[in-house]
Amino acid sequence: MENFRKVRTSEEESPLPFPDLPPDVVEMKVKEGSKIRNLMNFAMAQMELKGSRQIVFSGCGRAVTKTITCVEIMKRKLGGLHQVTKVRYKTLLEVWENQDPLPGGPAQNLTVHKNVPSICILLSRDPLDPNQTGYQPPEPRHGPGTQLGDAEDTSGSSAKGLKRPLPPPHEELLTKKFQVQVPDNPRGSGTTDRQPDHHH
Repeated sequence: MENFRKVRTSEEESPLPFPDLPPDVVEMKVKEGSKIRNLMNFAMAQMELKGSRQIVFSGCGRAVTKTITCVEIMKRKLGGLHQVTKVRYKTLLEVWENQDPLPGGPAQNLTVHKNVPSICILLSRDPLDPNQTGYQPPEPRHGPGTQLGDAEDTSGSSAKGLKRPLPPPHEELLTKKFQVQVPDNPRGSGTTDRQPDHHH
């Protein structure tokens, strides 16, 4: 494959895995190179300015993580959203072009079918069937919207604050353990120093 270069990737179209969606529901197709800020600006405008009741985020392959991130941001910003998550596989079609074709020969293309994990997440202001697979109820709100914003910032920073400092103390403990063993090393080196004395 070293002489081949990927020239095109297309996604196999498949219907959204949610029954009873309104025909005008907005689907945010998240790609690997999508900018989260752009996605969120558009999605928030749909939900707040245009008054959409439901929105779908979908992504596959390397875009799955970014899709989940967008959903979590939207749930935090809007609050009270019902969620249904569906995971499945999608087929990607990759077209590879031969960069070193035989002289005078036809251009050679390879088409590769790849099965990649795909995620579709429906967010809804209206209640959804809690018995369906992948349903998550709205998260409880912590008070008025302004306080929620503050809580969001502090919880976000405290969560980060808790997650990041934890490894260094463990590392310090490890280094302390090694430091406790350090005095043994000079003794060990002392015994090696003595060995030549025995030889003399």
